[in-house]
Amino acid sequence: MSIQVNFMQKIIFVKCNRNGPLMSTTLWTDVNLLTMDDNGAPYGLIENATITQKDGVITNVSQGNNLPDGTNVKTVHCNGAYMTPGLIDCHTHLIYGGNRIDEFEKRLNGASYEEIAKAGGGIISTVKATRAASEDELVESAKKRLASLQAEGVTTIEIKSGYGLDTNNELKMLRAAKKLGRISDIDIVTTFLGAHALPPEFANDRDGYIDLIIGQMLPKIAGEGLADAVDGFCETIGFTKPEMEQVFKTAKELGFNLKLHAEQLSDQKGAQLAAKYGALSADHLEHLSEESILAMKKAGTIAVLLPGAYYTLRDTKLPPIDLLRAHNIPMAIASDSNPGSSPVLSLKLMIHMASTIFRMTPEEALLGVTKNAAKALGLKDRGILREGLKADMVLWDISHPAELSYQVGGSQTLSVIKNGEII
Repeated sequence: MSIQVNFMQKIIFVKCNRNGPLMSTTLWTDVNLLTMDDNGAPYGLIENATITQKDGVITNVSQGNNLPDGTNVKTVHCNGAYMTPGLIDCHTHLIYGGNRIDEFEKRLNGASYEEIAKAGGGIISTVKATRAASEDELVESAKKRLASLQAEGVTTIEIKSGYGLDTNNELKMLRAAKKLGRISDIDIVTTFLGAHALPPEFANDRDGYIDLIIGQMLPKIAGEGLADAVDGFCETIGFTKPEMEQVFKTAKELGFNLKLHAEQLSDQKGAQLAAKYGALSADHLEHLSEESILAMKKAGTIAVLLPGAYYTLRDTKLPPIDLLRAHNIPMAIASDSNPGSSPVLSLKLMIHMASTIFRMTPEEALLGVTKNAAKALGLKDRGILREGLKADMVLWDISHPAELSYQVGGSQTLSVIKNGEII
């Protein structure tokens, strides 16, 4: 079967593929591949190329448009469109109850993030709404948010807990995330973030809450296989470095990957703790020091930058992009989608903000949501267009790679392809 892409008839193209006969092998030809691989070209570009998948795995990437013989190969003529790996949103809080619109107004009237949190708002206000919601209600609300990200090319997403802050509700959040993964077309990586904030019932017993995380939450989550990684908020309004170290020790013994919210509002040396325990990533990092950067480099810890939170909180201290670049620390970009500090449902917008606000190059920004985002989640089977990796891909209606950073708004997505099938 041969299919011709017509940019003016995108929806017809998608329906044609969905409703046509399923075939295990698909070939996209006359396509410009932004492979994000290290082939010496910017973006890993291969012009006028062909890419083939079979049973959800890329089987060939080559220049030229030699079409195979046979009736069991579906051929898609892309008319010079650009293709990237499927986008990866490696840091989100997509599952939660309620919203924080009132706090948004308070910040616009001069209140700081810390002031709102200390007054009982912030994370704790979302905790109340999340505890009141059922698992199915959490899934239904998150499904709508997920659809917006998927429409822009996201094929893998990480979702954290952290708005339950007791055993039953943290488990409920993680089960909701797992259920969302089963009913959606994209892959979901789950992260336990019990050390997100101190719950009201432990307001005067910090040690008691850490003991609850270590003695009850982590073993139950490990027993049910509900999380791939463990995270925490190491900050003056979160948890101290010694408290997070206790959590990390137990999490590592139980076989979890590690991640950490670090140096967002102040330099608590959280990134050094993350590096010490071999964490996949340290995230936020506006107040990151060069000493911590060197520790991250030695440990292979990825820097995850979150321009949506920086923008929403009207921060003024940029992450140390030049130092991260100078020390060759891979930089990932994520939406940090959450109801308080980053109510963002567009990873494409984050690519733009990474370029315009954080001064990253368009190539660095795209690497941040593909190759480096995969590294930040410990995923070695995606993020690059390469033989043997997952056939997660996005076909774009652009004329230059930098358009993915340049344009704000409007649809540039022609097709989102997951495991070799258009979704």
